[in-house]
Amino acid sequence: MTSVQSPELDPANNRAVAAVAASGIRHEVRTHGKASSLAEAAALRGVRPRQIVKSMIVKDGTGEYHVVLVPGDRVISWPKLRAVLGVNKAAMPSADEAKAVTGFARGTITPFGTLTPLDVVADVLVEPGPITVGGGAYSVGIYLDGDDLLAHFGAERVDITEPDPAFVEAPAEA
Repeated sequence: MTSVQSPELDPANNRAVAAVAASGIRHEVRTHGKASSLAEAAALRGVRPRQIVKSMIVKDGTGEYHVVLVPGDRVISWPKLRAVLGVNKAAMPSADEAKAVTGFARGTITPFGTLTPLDVVADVLVEPGPITVGGGAYSVGIYLDGDDLLAHFGAERVDITEPDPAFVEAPAEA
């Protein structure tokens, strides 16, 4: 269910919102404030850091592009990802190149509504329940079920990440 409150949430103005609406997946599209850290972003969205799933564009050594889904508290393990893709080289393209392929600026990228259909690769730790992914515009998030997301794109969960050394989750209160 998508509620239209601003131009960024309107499917007529946002390809990602239009694509998720057309997918038939149960979802919600919401805006959230700008965050300066993963913990702050999770608090603004009302989720745990791992439930924020980053959509990262990767170009492999054969020239193919992939959307790589990475839980917020993880980073890509390049050796693991290269092994899964069966390539010797893989890297994130420049911001301009990623935008040319997806139509979205970094920080807004989502697997929904990319200019070119892309292979989706998901880390094993993408949760099966509630998650949030980018929504095609700054401060827009698509909230949906991780299993539904992966099923829609035919993605399997594979081990392609490692803990983000820059992220340290605050200990749970007793």
